[in-house]
Amino acid sequence: MKKFVFRILLTSCILGLTKADISTLPKPEHNYNGAERLYCPVNAYAENQPVNRHDSSLRLRQLRSEMVRVAAVQGPPLDGYIVTSDDEHQSEAVDPHDMRREFLTGFYGSAGEAIVTIDKAVLWTDGRYHIQANHQLDCNWILMKRGERDVPTITEWLIQEFENRSEVRIGANPKLIPAFTWEIWEDELANSPVRLVGVRNDLVDLIWQVGRPEYNPHAAYPLADGYSGKPWQEKVRSIRLEMELTSADALVVTALDEIAWLFNVRGYDLPHTPVLRAYAIVAHGDLHLYAPRHKILRSVDIHLKVDSCSHANCVKWHNYTDIWYDLKTMSQVWNTVWLPSPCGYSPGASKEIYNSIPPEKRLAKASPIIDLRAKKNKVEAAGMRSSHLRDAIAMCDFLAYMEEQYKFDSEGWDEMQVARVINEIRYEQGGNRGIAFPTIAGYGPHAAMPHYEPNNLTNIKIGTTSTLMIDSGGQYLDGTTDVTRTLHFGVPTDEQRKAYTRVLIGSIELSSLIFPSDLTVDQLDAVARRPLWSTGYDYMHGTGHGIGHFSSVHEPPISLSYFGYKNSIAGCSVKLKPGFFLSNEPGYYKENDFGVRLENVLEVIPADKLAHNGRRFLKFRDVTLVPYEPKLIDVNMLTPLHRRWLNNYNKRIREEVGAELKKNLKMKAFYWMMVKTTSIPETGSGGHFFPDYSQAIPSTSRQFHVLVVIVAIYHVVASKRYSNNLCFRIRFNR
Repeated sequence: MKKFVFRILLTSCILGLTKADISTLPKPEHNYNGAERLYCPVNAYAENQPVNRHDSSLRLRQLRSEMVRVAAVQGPPLDGYIVTSDDEHQSEAVDPHDMRREFLTGFYGSAGEAIVTIDKAVLWTDGRYHIQANHQLDCNWILMKRGERDVPTITEWLIQEFENRSEVRIGANPKLIPAFTWEIWEDELANSPVRLVGVRNDLVDLIWQVGRPEYNPHAAYPLADGYSGKPWQEKVRSIRLEMELTSADALVVTALDEIAWLFNVRGYDLPHTPVLRAYAIVAHGDLHLYAPRHKILRSVDIHLKVDSCSHANCVKWHNYTDIWYDLKTMSQVWNTVWLPSPCGYSPGASKEIYNSIPPEKRLAKASPIIDLRAKKNKVEAAGMRSSHLRDAIAMCDFLAYMEEQYKFDSEGWDEMQVARVINEIRYEQGGNRGIAFPTIAGYGPHAAMPHYEPNNLTNIKIGTTSTLMIDSGGQYLDGTTDVTRTLHFGVPTDEQRKAYTRVLIGSIELSSLIFPSDLTVDQLDAVARRPLWSTGYDYMHGTGHGIGHFSSVHEPPISLSYFGYKNSIAGCSVKLKPGFFLSNEPGYYKENDFGVRLENVLEVIPADKLAHNGRRFLKFRDVTLVPYEPKLIDVNMLTPLHRRWLNNYNKRIREEVGAELKKNLKMKAFYWMMVKTTSIPETGSGGHFFPDYSQAIPSTSRQFHVLVVIVAIYHVVASKRYSNNLCFRIRFNR
């Protein structure tokens, strides 16, 4: 009888016959005081403050003075001020001139938002930087670890902080905040006393007068069609077709990497990302580029047909700051203006860009460039494969060199030395134009910080008891690379080997996946996390991201993450297509102990022989070809399918990378690679996998004798050819 009554009540709730009182349900509790801070308060831990902490007291006092100065805020005093990580183009990594949040807080991670009130300073950052922020922020700051369950959002914190006030003004620079973010904040604050106020005199700029870096002075340059695969005019035609489909009269392009792709132009205006600081407007009858004049050399003028431009397929140049006036005047004759909205790593255009267009004329939609660019054309795809092959040569050369040298002089190797040497070897590769991002080289507790960058204050020696994680990449004229490997120079513990192997299994399972083409990107994330989830562990960053072609190392729309970026926004592609390139980088991080991350770049290709009811299937092909560390692999944890995948991957390395290493006479790297890619049994017990690298490389004397023989043979063959040619010439002259 009880079961029967319960079913009736349950059914009535479902059908709406009985109204459930949700007001009685417990609400999640938030910790508005932030995470527990390391070595805080200062007076209790004066002797133990981390060496890389910057005292932000003076800068906070200066900012608070500007918040209440009417001339600065051009209105009543502010109760708080928001400082984001963005520049005017919402770039992921910004020029040192635009590092306002870093200047104010002392925290140098690439993501984070700060709020400064009259008596508090709070910073939010994601899981990649929780540990780093705790070390770098001084005790003036409250740290909010975004992604943890009890952490309030920015708006929740503001509402709680000012709940007893009648009117609160929170300032922010609308040029530095995406319109989508601004509007979400406004909506969430609508029923509270807190109001967002646009402050066009950036308050951090007002206090950052001394020691501020200048913008990079170097000019832009054209990227040849032999690398881009398409002339820029053809790309513009594709954009205009997309505009016709949406009845847009103009498209405003604000993202620097989109402008670089559209016009086949590269520059030096972001660290490690080859872009030009500019805005662009694409209309059906004309094209406009807004950039500093000294950045546009004659070669770019000719490339873009700037001279006497009077038709639809040439580019009209304007001063960089003219964009604000032109948007307001040109929009008077436009009916619909396409303004970029968020998509993956792209946050869309700024609030100020949106403010420049009347609301009734705005079309908020993801930039059409994002989807067109993500699918690499044949030339770009071939370039990506080629650049990754050359990058693999650099990685094998470096890893073999470090392993050999470490045996002779372990004291000479620290984190900064690792980053320095790997960067130098990468610079030697053909077509290299620098590194794709600051090299991450973390040993021991630093390896547990996903995006740690060594510096003079934090640099430590590479030891033999923990892991060394190296995440690095290169910019090449024909592609961008991103690879992570985890090393160990001693005897790893069982815990370290198990962690490494679980991460490897996650990477293998994603790489070997065959999936329907209509699967969404975030659904793939669970595949790589499964081996770690099965042990109750998760990592606080995405499993993968799109990667550009001689462009941004993080390229939208691809973001393999079940949390974080909202890819479901209308107009933002979330389904993989052949020609897409993305990273595969699961990880494991044990705070203050060790970390593991393994990263390969994958190319999406068709699974041609598989189809069901007309449904297409796709698969991945690894374009990163760098050996894993065998001593960290517990072979007994691998299934036969995992072992077969690893053997096939190693076979590709031996064949493809090995041939290039021999061609470039990098024999030490070749022998090192051959040992690291030794096949393992696909069934049965694998035991501990410890190849002895030192025994695989011929001795120096033996290498010398082999070289002497090769040289002797060469001279014999050469002299024989010379004598034959001489006889031929004598006969011919006769």
